[in-house]
Amino acid sequence: MTDVSVLIVDDEPLARGRLRRMLGAMHGVRVAGEAGNAVDACQSIAVLKPDLLLLDIQMPGADGFELLDRLGDAAPPTIFVTAFDHHALRAFDARAIDYVTKPVEPGRLASAVERARLAAGAQARQGRIVELQETVATLRAELRKRDGGAIEFWVRYKGEHLRIPSDRISHIQAERDYVRLHADGQSHLYYESLASLERRLDPAEFVRIHRSTIVRRDRVLRLRGASFAALIVHLDDGSEVRVGRTYAKAMRRMLNGPA
Repeated sequence: MTDVSVLIVDDEPLARGRLRRMLGAMHGVRVAGEAGNAVDACQSIAVLKPDLLLLDIQMPGADGFELLDRLGDAAPPTIFVTAFDHHALRAFDARAIDYVTKPVEPGRLASAVERARLAAGAQARQGRIVELQETVATLRAELRKRDGGAIEFWVRYKGEHLRIPSDRISHIQAERDYVRLHADGQSHLYYESLASLERRLDPAEFVRIHRSTIVRRDRVLRLRGASFAALIVHLDDGSEVRVGRTYAKAMRRMLNGPA
């Protein structure tokens, strides 16, 4: 029987090394390669054509969900690697496309790989694609439901990973190809573009007020006029953010201010 080739996609080198060692101990499994971000993963998939994708959810630039969206029909059968708890993911125990939680246990990973192997052999390719799309949609819904509809961000802070729920963020500003999250009087670089992040944020909670700025609606205290017909948003953390000209009318309507 031909070995199952696996591509490991995780932004943490230590995590990739641990997964590689566990996969290497499994009979009939071959590690085809590794990738630390979505861009490299897309390229590796096109070249290596792995049978199975071991995919982290939280990665810089684009998360695991976005990677699968980019791949479309080219997405191989996928096992999600996630730090989210079992309670949020219990609905996936019976699915062919599986998940494992961090820290990854060798036995759980082996079970997931075997399940994916059997699914790949038993289902037509189109059926796997449909199931994967359904899994992604359901996982997104479950994670949002667990957090009351809010999303969260993991950032590096003093050598550790810090979780920042979206309800603690006052505003988000573009910083070249990434963004800076402002929360609790501190700012953190987050490896995702403002345009990509805007698509993930709930428009009922966040609003874009400038081509480089998004603010949380319930953190806005007041809106005042400035010179040259400019508008300034005052946030409850003391920040003042300028409103872009093309966003001014929408901001006035949102706050029921003067037309």
